[in-house]
Amino acid sequence: MSLLAIDIGTTHIKAGLFKKDGTQLQLAIYRNKNYQNDKGYFFYKPDEMWQLVIKAIEQVTTGQDESVSCVGITSMAESGLLIDSESGSFRSDVIPWFDRRAEEISNLIEREMDPLEHFQKTGLRNNYKHGLAKLLWLKQQNPDALKGAKWLSTSDFIAYMLTGKMGTDYSLAARTFSFRIDQKKWDVPWIRHFGLHESLFPEARPSGTKVGDITSNDFERIGLKKGTPVAVAGHDHICAALAVGAVKPGFVSDSVGTAETLVGAFNERTLTLKDYETGLNFGCHALPNTFFWMGAIQSSGGSVEWLRDLLSTDVLSYEDIVALLDQTPKHPTGILYYPYLAGSGSPLADSKAKGAFIGLTSSHQKGDLIRALLEGTAYEFEYMKQAVESFGIAKISKVFAAGGGAKNHHWMQIKADVSGCTLTVPSIQEATLLGAAIIAGLGCGTYKNEKEIEGTLSRDKWVEITSNEANHLKYRKLFEDGYLPLQKPLRSFYQKEW
Repeated sequence: MSLLAIDIGTTHIKAGLFKKDGTQLQLAIYRNKNYQNDKGYFFYKPDEMWQLVIKAIEQVTTGQDESVSCVGITSMAESGLLIDSESGSFRSDVIPWFDRRAEEISNLIEREMDPLEHFQKTGLRNNYKHGLAKLLWLKQQNPDALKGAKWLSTSDFIAYMLTGKMGTDYSLAARTFSFRIDQKKWDVPWIRHFGLHESLFPEARPSGTKVGDITSNDFERIGLKKGTPVAVAGHDHICAALAVGAVKPGFVSDSVGTAETLVGAFNERTLTLKDYETGLNFGCHALPNTFFWMGAIQSSGGSVEWLRDLLSTDVLSYEDIVALLDQTPKHPTGILYYPYLAGSGSPLADSKAKGAFIGLTSSHQKGDLIRALLEGTAYEFEYMKQAVESFGIAKISKVFAAGGGAKNHHWMQIKADVSGCTLTVPSIQEATLLGAAIIAGLGCGTYKNEKEIEGTLSRDKWVEITSNEANHLKYRKLFEDGYLPLQKPLRSFYQKEW
């Protein structure tokens, strides 16, 4: 038997087929194209997204002898859409996490809450990204849009298209800002306070719990038999953390995608004022009785995508980028890059923060800019790491790098040099997909218990990247004397309206 995982990411839609022991059998990757309308709002087309998922599933199952035992779906977090509860028709496009249309609504939500009290319920701070702000925006545009509708994350949406059943998991439910992680249920009084009804939200279950079964024989043509269980595996970065084994105190997953997150695990408990003051986000882990903490860089791989589009009339390939870095001196550039193209995330979340390069000269070349950009994301990584340690959340002893960015050895070396940490890069090519497969396998009965899944986490051929001490000392000075102090006036300047 094999396990199928689907990952609906910001940039790509992926499907992966795995053996029970975690061996990857097949992989399919398609571009997940987003659009922008004349008002500047970003969106994905749900029917287009669904068709890409179908193509990806068919690609990985074609020619395989083993049948699929279960399907696990993971996705970017706050992205979602409205679906008619009865007909299943789309009431909206997929609104992505990075779209800013709900910023004004988010400001109104802020005035209706006690930030600390709501943080202790949800593990989050108010943000335009959350599902609640998007729903109130949709209601503002059309008061009837929400009647008889359900708000589904992109994971929930794909699960629904496969099974005809609507459900979500705790980690994605929380990103609506209307789900209590302390009680693991929807916050009905809070939802009704805004004139909404709790029926807008699907039933929430632990990560990996079966949403439904493949109910139609129509999916046999793409390799899925009727009766195959389908589960929402949850937040993509949590799936990746599980796959690389970053589930012990002090073990941290650095998931480097369009956005980058630092994720750690700890025993479930009541959140405190001290937790709130870290600026980090918290939520329900895929493992039982476990919470996660998370810090985020909104535009990490996104910064790379942005710069490579700008530097060439023909988009630079990733191989071209590595080649340019190969020709660039392997020491600090002295340029400071602030990766705030989509605002800044934890530990100092600020939607108004703007990206910047500081310290450019006419002698700098393409490779220098690319290296400086990677250094900037590494500085921000160090900023998160220091917040985690200074507030006593965890003493970081191991960092496991996963995601597309982990394939760039220059980037990983820079990150090790800036932080002074040893980074472990797993041989797992697609940690998020493997994590989703494992979580679904655990929830749907392919694995008997958590101990059995440990056998899927092979440590063969894992690479350790150690810090270059000379570079580390130079980066430390640039970080402490440049990156941190210059960040304050940069942020302050853009709090004003221009």
